[in-house]
Amino acid sequence: MAEPILPAEPFLPYGRQTIEDDDIVAVSAALRDDFLTTGPRVEAFEQAFAQAVAAPHAVACANGTAALHLAMLGLGVREGEVCIVPSTTFLATANCVRYVGAEVVFADVDPQSGLMRPSDLSEALAKVAGRRVAAILPVHLRGDVVDLPAIASLAEAAGALVVEDACHALGSEHLSDVSVAVGSGRWSAAATFSFHPVKTIATGEGGMVTTANAELAKRMRRFRSHGMARPEGGDPWWYEMAEPGFNYRLPDLLCALGQSQLAKLPRFAARRRALAARYVEQLAALAPHLVPAASPEWSRPVPHLMSVLIDFDALGLSRFAVVERLRARGIGSQVHYIPVHCQPYYRNRYGDQRLPGAEAWYGRTLSLPLYPAMADSDVDRVVEALADALSVP
Repeated sequence: MAEPILPAEPFLPYGRQTIEDDDIVAVSAALRDDFLTTGPRVEAFEQAFAQAVAAPHAVACANGTAALHLAMLGLGVREGEVCIVPSTTFLATANCVRYVGAEVVFADVDPQSGLMRPSDLSEALAKVAGRRVAAILPVHLRGDVVDLPAIASLAEAAGALVVEDACHALGSEHLSDVSVAVGSGRWSAAATFSFHPVKTIATGEGGMVTTANAELAKRMRRFRSHGMARPEGGDPWWYEMAEPGFNYRLPDLLCALGQSQLAKLPRFAARRRALAARYVEQLAALAPHLVPAASPEWSRPVPHLMSVLIDFDALGLSRFAVVERLRARGIGSQVHYIPVHCQPYYRNRYGDQRLPGAEAWYGRTLSLPLYPAMADSDVDRVVEALADALSVP
């Protein structure tokens, strides 16, 4: 029987977790504990995470979507109100608004960075038509940070709260008068994070909400566990439910992994930044038909995605052809994101809309491999394969 033909080099996905021996030791220790869920490791992870992002409070939960939903529930967003969401994001940012019965008004984005600008928010606010704006959900796409002070100012003028979708941005900072960690709560009521395997730290699935508001943190903890509360002085088995919640708990088992991973955040962040810088240097040879996504001057990101913008029309190539050529060379890629306002559900609910920035971003974007275990030579390999895929000499 003939031997199978194996690829000369390992496949590089666009993102993947980095699990090391000490992570496995931490999970093994948790498996031997008395609590697999609702135990002391949950609070320990929350406290460590809050410290890492300089937030007074952190609430662990099942995933990044649950984090967004808990923020909506905790803030009391309700039917008849409006929330503004940039169209360039994952579905969950908009869906969490609909989970509580509120309506979504989509904002456009900068076609070079994919980020919602203050001008985009102003245009979206003009579409609200007298309805109450409950919350504005800026997205720190790819790890880059939106202009939070300006967005917070517009939100305050509109009587709305800011909820940061920071699922891409653990470790990122806004460079203002001082460096401000994403998730600290300086310019927002809450910030949400994800620990999906391709994110900066991984728990398999998992999420976190940070806030400076102690009462909001208390409400979100209640909502993550069916809405149950235990009144002081009651019988030890007694609980009460004033309003229904959800089972959004994050088990101790996963919190053990999360705390182990969190200790590596400085190293992971430095490696992601170094890889992204190498990409930018190497990709310069492919301009002007390919450029890295723009990064605002106030943003000090921990890059979650290595997104590039490709002028497929000028090259006479389809994105599908480029993706397939890369795959044939053992290079994975992905597209982040299809504009949410184009999804059938939202088109049926709100009609056809034109958001030219989001549509232009989608038309050109491609995400290349980026994760801490990559070697410098892996970046060179990706860029070489990309040059061949684009037929650029």
